[in-house]
Amino acid sequence: MNINEFPQQVNQVISIAETILQDQILGIYLYGSATMNGLRPDSDIDILIITKQELSNSIRADLTKQLLKISGSVGCIEKRPLEVTIINQSDIVPLQFPPKCQYMYGEWLRGEMEAGEYPQACNDPDIMILLWQARKNSITLKGAESKELIPAIPFHEIKKAIRFSLPGLISSFKGDERNVLLTLSRMWFTLVTEEITTKDVAAKWVILKLPERFSPLLTTAKEAYLGNLSDEWETVEKEAMALVEYMKKQIEELLRTE
Repeated sequence: MNINEFPQQVNQVISIAETILQDQILGIYLYGSATMNGLRPDSDIDILIITKQELSNSIRADLTKQLLKISGSVGCIEKRPLEVTIINQSDIVPLQFPPKCQYMYGEWLRGEMEAGEYPQACNDPDIMILLWQARKNSITLKGAESKELIPAIPFHEIKKAIRFSLPGLISSFKGDERNVLLTLSRMWFTLVTEEITTKDVAAKWVILKLPERFSPLLTTAKEAYLGNLSDEWETVEKEAMALVEYMKKQIEELLRTE
């Protein structure tokens, strides 16, 4: 893919990073839906930046102020939501669990960021999955190839990350039904195939493995994600929760296997 074919926001993020981080940058990578089956109506633009040192508070502030200007809300195709993650390479070489993230911009943090609370460094199990995904399937926007900077990640580390993330995902179901169901689908798919795919492809795969009574619910989540219909969960809350419990049990069983 030619850089001119990327969404404008990708080039804007590169420009912001080059201006603020300058020679700290080792590599910038586009990953996620944009590099797999294409951006869906509600897809974020996922960008990983690997640096050679930690970030100062002034850099965090500058990055946040600029990213707030160019990141949009969920469902806005002209100005998509951004998810920008910055990792100091020395924090992941050697690899440790949970990995350390220097900075993560995401629209779910907009309220705090607009109030002057800038993303801080943290250790997060989900970063292991992010790194695995970026190493396996990303487009290099600047610098070294991802495999040169991200160490090989054994699959047992991915299983560990899923195990740690599962309870929090389940607890966030109310109000985030579609995303939770699709993320559970992706967890299930990954545990069986040891591959990563988009949420809709994972859901299509899981639907074939579900009891018949659950298939319409996950089909609704998938089609809403693709922009083909509007999903409403209040009237099927009990049935949807039963589906979540069923998927959770399947995932937990897979996590128990070696």
